[in-house]
Amino acid sequence: MDSSSSRNSCFSVGSTSPGAVVLLYSKERKKWDEFEDILEERRHVSDLKFAMKCYTPLLYKGIIPCKPNDIKCSVLNSEEVYYVIKQLSKESLQSVDVLREEACQILDEMSHKLRLGAIRFFAFALSKIFKQIYSKVCVNEEGIQKLQRAIQEHPVILLPSHRSYIDFLMLSFLLYNYDLPVPVIAAGMDFLGMKMIGELLRMSGAFFMRRTFGGNRLYWAVFSEYVKTMLRNGYAPVEFFLEGTRSRSAKTLTPKFGLLNIVMEPYFKREVFDTYLVPISISYDKILEETLYVYELLGVPKPKESTTGLLKARRILSENFGSIHVYFGDPVSLRSLAAGRMSRSPYNLVPRYIPQKQSEDMHAFVTEVAYRMQLLQIQNLVLSPWVLVVAVLLQHQPSMDFDALVEKTLWLKGLTQIFGGFLTWSEDIYSCFRFLHDVLSDEFIFLPGNTLKDFEEGCYLLCKSETIQVTTRDILVTEKGNTVLEFLIGLFKPFVECYQIICKYLLKEEDDYFTEKQYLARVRTFTSQLLDQGASQCYDVLSSDVQKNALAALVRLGVVEKKKVNNEYIFNVNEPATTKLEEMLGCKTPVGKPATAKL
Repeated sequence: MDSSSSRNSCFSVGSTSPGAVVLLYSKERKKWDEFEDILEERRHVSDLKFAMKCYTPLLYKGIIPCKPNDIKCSVLNSEEVYYVIKQLSKESLQSVDVLREEACQILDEMSHKLRLGAIRFFAFALSKIFKQIYSKVCVNEEGIQKLQRAIQEHPVILLPSHRSYIDFLMLSFLLYNYDLPVPVIAAGMDFLGMKMIGELLRMSGAFFMRRTFGGNRLYWAVFSEYVKTMLRNGYAPVEFFLEGTRSRSAKTLTPKFGLLNIVMEPYFKREVFDTYLVPISISYDKILEETLYVYELLGVPKPKESTTGLLKARRILSENFGSIHVYFGDPVSLRSLAAGRMSRSPYNLVPRYIPQKQSEDMHAFVTEVAYRMQLLQIQNLVLSPWVLVVAVLLQHQPSMDFDALVEKTLWLKGLTQIFGGFLTWSEDIYSCFRFLHDVLSDEFIFLPGNTLKDFEEGCYLLCKSETIQVTTRDILVTEKGNTVLEFLIGLFKPFVECYQIICKYLLKEEDDYFTEKQYLARVRTFTSQLLDQGASQCYDVLSSDVQKNALAALVRLGVVEKKKVNNEYIFNVNEPATTKLEEMLGCKTPVGKPATAKL
């Protein structure tokens, strides 16, 4: 794309390796960052020498020198934890000492024991493994330089995309490689049950959190104070995954807000001047867990993490997983994001240690920031040739001529390079777009309140790629546009089909109320019957991710009612609304016009 094609917003296209297409969205055109293959040097230098190098990371200027045990003591003696213990003591009639001992046990369970020896061990082991299974590990050096400056100025939060367990190992490896502080990483309790591995991860900076807190106020107080203490002290960059879990489909999952809420609090309570949020995009040619993901996407429960399972996976060391591209985005200032939007004064009205109920404005702000960070992750992902090849193959099953595959892939590569501005469209088209946007908003990452802009960008792409031609009266599909639309419909169709099948199941649901666990099992059974009968070829709906996303969307749309009974959520089907939605997804019922759609 030349500069003349840039208007308001643009997509820059850069190349990092033969055949790789990198799409980088930006409000203003900017220079494409050069990638460096860090494994190139590793292949010519002793791994032991690398692991034992002089490691003198740049530190936050306001750092308070402390050890992991000092942080634990600080948390136990904090006013916030003491306040919650006193409140719980009054309510439960348990002694303060008993509750304090429980808080101490919680800390022992969750806290890290960061040690340089463990970091050096991982540096040595990972260097050998990465050289064995990856052709390249490419990093944008400009992003590293910006991160170096950010770490010295303010507390830093690292927000990587999450596709594989390799993600957090890779980031720690990279930061050690560039003489940056190794992060402390929020990890699930699953790893803690792995013999030896759990403790090794703890000593390399992992701290462990439960998947759900179950209304345990003491656990929440201890955990949040632990994270905030590390942040305030500038102990190390804090790393966590907004998605909460790995995406099995390589599609970004909707964000979780708990940890983001916690790390924002010190700024709003004026305990730090600013906090930097750093979105990081990690792109794989081939995911390490791809075989496991195939089974999980077909509805097979995820196996429990274990050391035995890890040892059985040694065969992967003989495979080649291609290249990894890690893109460190620009550090985003929380202070700048909040300027003119969020006031810190409400936090000054009560003592800092007293927990406050989150306001609606604050919830909306945290939600917007989470989605913005995820969009930045998406915008900096690298599309490898394999992504394009697979997208083409999936639409030409069971087989395809090789020359046709090459031609179609090159065509798709060209299509990905055509991006640009905005356009105005009729209400009928926008109504359909908004309907699907609302239904599938748990499947894709959309910035809240940005529906119209998303629509305009999509419309412009169709014009820019010469898929359609707009006249004063009509919208016409061009000759080449039929190919483009056929391909795009093929990509999009499985999502609509999944939701149609789930609606059909709900209309056959016999129980008045059901739990999520019952819903997941019954959808799987219903879908398996359709597949066995040949009534459907949509295997995607077997994925528990799709099933959960659909349930969340149906609750949001009022198609399914959700309520809490005996500390458990139960669901009830609104049959008329479900019937109408199923018909709209099947294009049997026209989508109603939104009253306020003005384009």
